[in-house]
Amino acid sequence: MQGRTRLTDVADQAGVSTATVSRVLNGKPEVAADTRKAVLAALDMLGYERPERLRPRSAGLIGLVVPELTNPVFPAFAQSIESVLSTLGYTPLLCTQSPGGTTEDQYVEMLLDHGVDGIVFVSGLHADTDADVDRYERLQSKGVPFVLVNGYTGELDAAAFSTDDSGSMELAVRHLVSQGHTSLGLAIGPERFVPAQRKRAGFEHAVGALLPDGAAHVVPTLFTFEGGQAAAGILLDQGCTAIICGSDLMALGAVRAARSRGLSVPEDVSVVGFDDSPLMAFTDPPLTTLRQPVDAMSHAAVTSLVAEISGSRAPRSELLFVAELIVRGSTAAAPHRD
Repeated sequence: MQGRTRLTDVADQAGVSTATVSRVLNGKPEVAADTRKAVLAALDMLGYERPERLRPRSAGLIGLVVPELTNPVFPAFAQSIESVLSTLGYTPLLCTQSPGGTTEDQYVEMLLDHGVDGIVFVSGLHADTDADVDRYERLQSKGVPFVLVNGYTGELDAAAFSTDDSGSMELAVRHLVSQGHTSLGLAIGPERFVPAQRKRAGFEHAVGALLPDGAAHVVPTLFTFEGGQAAAGILLDQGCTAIICGSDLMALGAVRAARSRGLSVPEDVSVVGFDDSPLMAFTDPPLTTLRQPVDAMSHAAVTSLVAEISGSRAPRSELLFVAELIVRGSTAAAPHRD
């Protein structure tokens, strides 16, 4: 990294001077933390190896257990959590699950073998009301702190951070009602999962409050493209002109279901997703969706876990984060019917 051209490349990428890049590379202290981070990010993005002096010693290992990465919201959580851990000096060990692959329990055993200081569980078995919570109690008995993201159970003595699923449904229903829709459908995942239960309760409450004479239809399915497509077919048969889905992947499946019947989105049927996964602004049509505050949730979960590792007890009440309704092209006024 001594050549001027390389320094210039890094400086241009980071938006700083070559002198600043040089100070960072040489480990000089007179550089602001944000500037130093921007230069290091530029090094990484351009594919340059960091000098040995810029490789800080890890404060410890943190396990990060997430579901399969086919749903783009989970890579988003993984990236955000890893970024916060890195900023705090911790090294993440990422464990991703897939059907028929390594189980959550197997991953936990592996993480314990590696001597992790703590674990972050994202949408894990803690969110499944049919799963035994004893596995987490055994983990606590070993003195390994952990935090739970999206999926709360009051049976566990652990900090939990979730999107307000119930409140998010009110945002979506209110938006669709304002567009003149009176027959609304909800496609959610298996109802044994806490987020699906909360979405259903919030949806039914909102429809009852905002549309006393309206119709609310709910179809439990899988949190997949195919699940959304199948559920949307049922909801369309029930006369729904607007469909809210439990994930963006499900919403894309709902769009496919509508189009397979010769219907147009949003002219004939409106579709709302959930997550605001990367690239949802570039789908056809761009997807109206409920944005999970991934970065805020990740930061809160990691800082609480690090506090626990340091000996401070984090609050045990569940912290709910408000979703944001992002209105794009997949929703519009209800179609006129004779």
